[in-house]
Amino acid sequence: MKHDWQYDTIQDSNQPLVERWRQFPRQPDMFVYAVRSLAALGIRAWLSVYHRIEVTGRAHLPAEGSYVLVANHTSHLDALSLLSALPLSKIHRAFPAAAADYFFTSIPRLAIATVIVNALPFDRRAHFRQSLTLCQEVLADPGNVLILFPEGTRSTTGTIGEFKPGVGLLLAGTSVPVLPCHTSGAFDAWPKGKMLPRPRRLRLMIGPPRNYAALQPGKGGALHVCEDLRHAVLELAAMNGASR
Repeated sequence: MKHDWQYDTIQDSNQPLVERWRQFPRQPDMFVYAVRSLAALGIRAWLSVYHRIEVTGRAHLPAEGSYVLVANHTSHLDALSLLSALPLSKIHRAFPAAAADYFFTSIPRLAIATVIVNALPFDRRAHFRQSLTLCQEVLADPGNVLILFPEGTRSTTGTIGEFKPGVGLLLAGTSVPVLPCHTSGAFDAWPKGKMLPRPRRLRLMIGPPRNYAALQPGKGGALHVCEDLRHAVLELAAMNGASR
């Protein structure tokens, strides 16, 4: 029996590598997948040995569908800890939102953000609405995980700041599960401004999922989501033995 096979090239294959990395969503790339998989194993080993990471609450992670992880933000270790708490099968479908003006400018940071971390570029200023649309598209594809740090930037004191309205605008009026999380020890291990991490113990606590389908989309619902999630993260901080 004769078959007529048709091969389609990757849509962005004719573009320079750096430009392909800057685009989102990205086209599947087996080389990138292989590097990311190996890096994930190395990072998990490093967090386990060097930082003696302890994760509680993995049982709360949904087995099906898309969901959001929301956490405090004091260090680059936060995203790595959350990614390492996920099943290895999820690493190519987990997208930490990262500041476009920080991670997607220089080539070394761009390579780490896209190849290793699989970050979603989030523009905190000029294209805020467009960034929210990207987040919505990620969650519309069943099985994806979106990782958000609603404070918008790393804390310079270790304290949990106010949550920006973006997370509320994204979740108010939707049934997407969102899990509050808290990382402890990351500020002492690798605070903003330090070049290299120190061997400090990390603890990650994942809380039970919530959803905000009953809220009306808009400013009022968004503010309620922000307040509720921040309160949930603060509660986890107290349970996690955080001093800040």
